[in-house]
Amino acid sequence: MYAGPVQDLIDELGRLPGVGPKSAQRIAFHMLKLPKEDALRLAQAITEVKDRISFCRRCFNVSEGELCQICSDTRREAGVVCVVEEPRDIVAIEKTQEFRGRYHVLQGAISPIEGIGPEQLRVKELLGRIQTEAITEVILCTNPNIEGDATAMYLARLLGPVGVKTTRIASGLPVGGDLEYADELTLGRALQGRRQVDA
Repeated sequence: MYAGPVQDLIDELGRLPGVGPKSAQRIAFHMLKLPKEDALRLAQAITEVKDRISFCRRCFNVSEGELCQICSDTRREAGVVCVVEEPRDIVAIEKTQEFRGRYHVLQGAISPIEGIGPEQLRVKELLGRIQTEAITEVILCTNPNIEGDATAMYLARLLGPVGVKTTRIASGLPVGGDLEYADELTLGRALQGRRQVDA
């Protein structure tokens, strides 16, 4: 146990994803060594992102306004929607320069072990968009792991009766990997080789 504020900082850092107790302690002591201006700049960046950034009301990507930059771009193909798990997946796909449609961010994937079911995701909003936005194709671009595949299969079953063309990105990405770590060429080929998903 450390002095109150130090322990509080370690505890808060330890709540971040991927940061264990040892890493939290190491980061906290690194921050103690930083000049005060650097620590305040970090605190300001955290405060500013919480004050200014929210989720797009249409696709749930990160946004400074009601609509994100992609939803606001009238040059994008409105009839094709790429469904991803997290906003960071959009960045990975945009780097390929292969996709000119719009996105829908589920904000997670189905994971019974973590207690995440379809009702915790933005599935209802996706179905609502299909009815109101004349969407002709939905590309299921969830991560190629157990949770991502389960989410894609669930969505394919829901979208089948709606009559919208439903495709899944092709293989080419490593099983168990995350989209954000894929290189542009591999992800680009996966988008080009997407295939229809039958319910």
